[in-house]
Amino acid sequence: MTARAADRARYDRATAHLDAPLALVDLEAFDANADDLVRRAGGKPVRVASKSVRCRTLLERVLARDGFAGIMSFTLAESLWLARSGFEDILLAYPSADRSGFAELAADPKLAAAVTVMVDDVAQLDLIDAARGEGAEVVRVCLELDTSLKLLGGRLRVGALRSPLHSPAQVADVARAVSRRPGFRLVGIMAYEGHIAGVGDAVAGRPFRSRAVRLMQAAARRELAERRAAVVRAVRAVVPDLEFVNGGGTGSVQHTAAEDAVTEIAAGSGLYVPRLFDNYTSFSGRPAALFAQPVVRRPGVGIVTVLGGGYPASGAAGPDRLPVPYLPEGLRYDPQEGPGEVQTPLIGSPADDLLIGDKVWFRHAKAGELCERFDELHLVEGDSVTATVPTYRGEGRAFL
Repeated sequence: MTARAADRARYDRATAHLDAPLALVDLEAFDANADDLVRRAGGKPVRVASKSVRCRTLLERVLARDGFAGIMSFTLAESLWLARSGFEDILLAYPSADRSGFAELAADPKLAAAVTVMVDDVAQLDLIDAARGEGAEVVRVCLELDTSLKLLGGRLRVGALRSPLHSPAQVADVARAVSRRPGFRLVGIMAYEGHIAGVGDAVAGRPFRSRAVRLMQAAARRELAERRAAVVRAVRAVVPDLEFVNGGGTGSVQHTAAEDAVTEIAAGSGLYVPRLFDNYTSFSGRPAALFAQPVVRRPGVGIVTVLGGGYPASGAAGPDRLPVPYLPEGLRYDPQEGPGEVQTPLIGSPADDLLIGDKVWFRHAKAGELCERFDELHLVEGDSVTATVPTYRGEGRAFL
């Protein structure tokens, strides 16, 4: 029996009393993945990205482990909710236009102490000031650095379209604007190198593209390490007591941690290890989060139909954004239909061994987005479900 077949047998036994559709997290794999992130971080704390987890119980579990400290959140409303729930040191990774949220933040000492907001434009400070009303609490601020690699005099750009702050001078200018402005305190710098951490460099069947990605990423790492260090020096000249410099992502943990200028690493997807991480040479993890759909039809030889399953992930549309049939091994989509909103035909010889009501296990393309489809996660240890916990959705929280 292969390791994957053994996992399937465990998951089927653990959930035999449960009807699909359902989602599970294998805690042994989850914890092993957490240990690997800490190992690759080389002693620097890992700030866990909540959008990749979207379950308070699992956020608490990972933050209780040595090597993890703080949360990287994705909306202001989520940040405030987590802070009210007792989480501390929450870095909002994206700018916000949530005026009511800023009013709450500026009026509550506990929230203002726990949450740091993201800024890359003085106009965002204006919005916060206009929203704060009578709230007099000092708002903690982090500046985001654009990590993109610019070539050919800036005519070619590799990287996400995020912050407009690219040069040390640009970041230092906004740092001065924050430091001079009453009601704000600059505490950190963030730089997410998505073109390094979030792009697979070993795509099956595409050796030339994979080689090109590896060359690009090596060049981007060198350029960014030098520029990030210069940015940190420029900002510390303005704010000597800067608390943190955050960088990284699951796919680049060990590379980013090697930079002296970086004080902490951001990661989250590496806890669940969704299918997009199958195409990386920098690390290998264990799939920890899966979902099961029930077999409801047997249209013919070598074909079964499962209920639902059309759960595409965000990003540029393409086959790599689709869930992948995982267990039993050997199933694939009908190319004429793909995964459907209500039903999904699957083809392959394992279909002939599946009965009505059996479970087919899938892996989602991007980590936490799976939790937007399910109210709860069944936590598996060995061949038993030891707990069932709510996702954000199960707690009635849909932040985006």
